[in-house]
Amino acid sequence: MPKYLVKASYTADGIKGLLKEGGSSRKAVVERLTKGLGGSVEAFYFAFGTDDVFTILDLPDNVSAAAVSLTVGAAGAVASNVTVLLSPAEIDAATKKSVDYTPPGAAKRAATRRR
Repeated sequence: MPKYLVKASYTADGIKGLLKEGGSSRKAVVERLTKGLGGSVEAFYFAFGTDDVFTILDLPDNVSAAAVSLTVGAAGAVASNVTVLLSPAEIDAATKKSVDYTPPGAAKRAATRRR
C-alpha cells in the first residue's frame, strides 16, 4: 500500500482544539479517518518547530490521500503538506526504466557541435 508523509501545522483555532481535546484524541481522529478509507497510520508524532505533526499514512491510492488532504484543509484548523513516499524497491524499479529525455538546450548544443 502506498505511504504518505503528512506534515501538519495547526492554525490558532487548531491549537485551541488541541489544548481542549489533547494529543491522543487527535491521533485517534487520524486513525479513524485513515481506516475509513481502507488504510492505517504507521506513525504519528507531534513536534516542535514549523510543523506541529508528522504522520506516515498507508492509504490505498493517491485519490484517498487527496481526499484526506482536501477534507482536513477545508476544515481550516490545520495546514498540511502531503509527500508520496517511495520504498527502496520502488526506486530500484525506477532505475531500471528507460526514459527518453533530452535536457533543455542539449539538442541545440549537439547540433552546434556537428558543424
